[in-house]
Amino acid sequence: MRGPDAYPTVSGVAAAARVLTRRHPDLCRMRLAGESRAGRPLWLLSVGRGSRHVLVVAGAHPDEQAGGATVLWLAEQAVHDRQRTAEADLTWDFLLCLDPDGTVLNETGPAGPRPPAVHYRHTYRPAAAEQPERAGLFRAPGDELPETLALLAVIDELRTVRLCSLHGTDVGGSWVRLTTDVPGLAEPFGKYAAELDIPVQTGAYDALFRPSPGPGVYVLPPAGAPERAASGPAYAPGSTWTRPQRYGGLTALVETPMW
Repeated sequence: MRGPDAYPTVSGVAAAARVLTRRHPDLCRMRLAGESRAGRPLWLLSVGRGSRHVLVVAGAHPDEQAGGATVLWLAEQAVHDRQRTAEADLTWDFLLCLDPDGTVLNETGPAGPRPPAVHYRHTYRPAAAEQPERAGLFRAPGDELPETLALLAVIDELRTVRLCSLHGTDVGGSWVRLTTDVPGLAEPFGKYAAELDIPVQTGAYDALFRPSPGPGVYVLPPAGAPERAASGPAYAPGSTWTRPQRYGGLTALVETPMW
């Protein structure tokens, strides 16, 4: 049984989203975006009626579980700010969990604070070729994961202008990776981190070769420039992160300390 401070489960997030759609049927709707490899539903919750779509993805890495609670909070804020959302001609779309098969494996084990040895004994993280956002780097055409295809289909259908992928880090502070620079982002990012007493990560292996316009913000380097160490493949080419660029959009990967 999960304690009161545990991350919400995959089924719990979906149930809460359904409650939100019943409470605000004029603004919220929920539909199936696809199925996982094991046949679990990939739910898409939409808030708003605007023509411009912002897509927020939770559960891309099943061991980084803060995304489920985050999308529910963001959806409630979008409902609360319905006038501003309408004035901006926006629809907020929330993919509640991109990898439910892996995430449910992390729902076992003792809840609440636990030492590292216990934590990692009950933690599952798939190999890179099984991670929906990055699987295209490692899999041959025609062998794509159904989760990957579902995410790409949603981006193409909605012509997503902003994609935000929610991640978590075991140690260190918070930071964000961008496919395109957002001028001035570092200042509010640092401000909100300070208000929440979260350190800003000013050095990260995953962003080792990326230009940094400000503390905690890293941008995809220009084509042909190294993106990471030669010992591993580049993250962006072949991933789902660059797909919104087809529609003049960009992707932000937000890393939040899981503590």
